[in-house]
Amino acid sequence: MSFIRHSARLKHIGGHLKAFNSLSHVNRSLSSASGKDSSEYDLIVIGGGSGGLACSKEAAKYGKKVAVLDFVSPSPQGSVWGLGGTCVNVGCIPKKLMHQAALLGESLKDAKHFGWNVPDNINFSWETLVTAVQNHVRSLNWGHRIQLHDKKVEYVNAKGSFLDSHTIKAVLKNGTEKTMKADNFVIAVGGRPKFPKEVPGAIEYAISSDDIFSLKKSPGKTLVIGASYVALECAGFLTGLGYDTSIMMRSIPLRGFDQQMAQLATDYMESHGTRIIKKCVPVRIDKAADGLLHVTWKDSVTGESRKEPFETVLFAIGRDPETSQMNLEKAGVQLDQQTKKIIANDKEQTSVPHIFAIGDVVQDRPELTPVAIRAGKLLADRLFGGSDVTMDYDKVATTVFTPLEFGTVGMSEEKAIERYGEDNIEVYHAFYKPLEFTVPERKVEQCYIKAVCLREGDQQVLGLHFLGPSAGEVIQGFSAAMRCGLSYHSLSSTVGIHPTCAEEVVKMHITKRSGDDPTVTGC
Repeated sequence: MSFIRHSARLKHIGGHLKAFNSLSHVNRSLSSASGKDSSEYDLIVIGGGSGGLACSKEAAKYGKKVAVLDFVSPSPQGSVWGLGGTCVNVGCIPKKLMHQAALLGESLKDAKHFGWNVPDNINFSWETLVTAVQNHVRSLNWGHRIQLHDKKVEYVNAKGSFLDSHTIKAVLKNGTEKTMKADNFVIAVGGRPKFPKEVPGAIEYAISSDDIFSLKKSPGKTLVIGASYVALECAGFLTGLGYDTSIMMRSIPLRGFDQQMAQLATDYMESHGTRIIKKCVPVRIDKAADGLLHVTWKDSVTGESRKEPFETVLFAIGRDPETSQMNLEKAGVQLDQQTKKIIANDKEQTSVPHIFAIGDVVQDRPELTPVAIRAGKLLADRLFGGSDVTMDYDKVATTVFTPLEFGTVGMSEEKAIERYGEDNIEVYHAFYKPLEFTVPERKVEQCYIKAVCLREGDQQVLGLHFLGPSAGEVIQGFSAAMRCGLSYHSLSSTVGIHPTCAEEVVKMHITKRSGDDPTVTGC
């Protein structure tokens, strides 16, 4: 349900959003078809991110008494946000908007070549962008609260921890404690960015993706530390917005993704202005009297040290699950000892039969918003709707929103070779140049596609990887085909839409094994 659809109702009740701060109190007075008292529930969801919200709203459809607990502890730099979890507040949504802002800057450069009289002295305002992004985020926060209210889901702005397997303690912002009981629990607390405790000054002076999207002051010269998709995306849009940006990588970029694609994505970034400091690790961060952050780092290969000042240092070295303060041991919920993530079966069930877990907090799950949403809905349907449909985590597509976007579904080339053997794999590939890049004469040697297939029979497609503009829009449709058992035979017999980048996927005909040049030379 959209936020806009509620505008008339907001005006009718009082107009200003603050007039609705008591919604959670209204929710707590709502009666339930289950007949449970005020502190007993059919389902309590701990975590108000995408997965938790989806699960709670779906459960409420069955007339169950449902509560959602959500509380955001401030980041080390003090950033907090509203209902909706990482994706809405400090993830997918603000990231994509800032990525779009960077792409628009690139388009302004292209526009001159297409006849537009674009002034040379166009200025960018970080403050204007942040304000626009945060206004949209706040509208989503409010929209989620409205939806919970309409679906009679109780929203409690509190941090939850277990007292026993059927009881939690909810601690509100003002310190007030409330005991709540439920027949079933869903843990959907997600994770928060890691900071290296062994690096002096990291926690005190650096920021993370929890902070960058609401940063009031322009970041200026920035060092991004990490090689995750968050690191590459942040470094990419900061470069695109005109900031002097460096990214420091300890090892390989995008671990777990196809490494040829990852390397091409970072090659593009490097050729378009992002400085990449390879095989290095930070040693310490010191803040000077002028406010600059002096970063000392060490070359992992040569052992040499170097020091350089930056205005902003952003860590994107991974995320830790938010399980440490939940007292899960009191409920009997088992964690992976290394990652501290929750161990769950294919029905999202933990070691305690009536306690479930979904999303990023679960061991060996894709850390993707749509995955958590679907898993949450299916879980609610199984719990209360008589369904037996479980979440299928195979062939889930995703896109890394680097300056040249990287869309992928299925196995990497490395994974396919590991599982089936190199002799049993056929890789079709193509380098191509988007038509829209030809007039401005953009150098885009990294636009590349490959299909990783079985070599025999119809050549089932095991993985499809696309590097180029609008990669997310391109790969979504192909991911549906992959779930239907896409083969290279059916892919190559599909007629493409001309002129598009996506048509190059169905036109691939050169194999790596052949050694022929895979560069597309024309239509």
